[in-house]
Amino acid sequence: MKGQIFYYIFIMWVMILAGGGLLVITIAPITIHGFGKYSDEFLDSGIKAVIAVFLVVLWIFIMSKIKNWIFHKQIRS
Repeated sequence: MKGQIFYYIFIMWVMILAGGGLLVITIAPITIHGFGKYSDEFLDSGIKAVIAVFLVVLWIFIMSKIKNWIFHKQIRS
């Protein structure tokens, strides 16, 4: 039981670090031009926010699947 919980926490931290790195390295430098000064900033921020929210939903889905896999494995044994 303890090993599986540590595995779950390890996967969670790997996803947090990988997601943060992805956002900082690839998503943050994205800029949009051509719609006007204020529109560019608004559109740029909106797109980055949508990507971040999508990644959070994806992480929650993945962690839910891993949690279910761990507990179903324990119920069987």
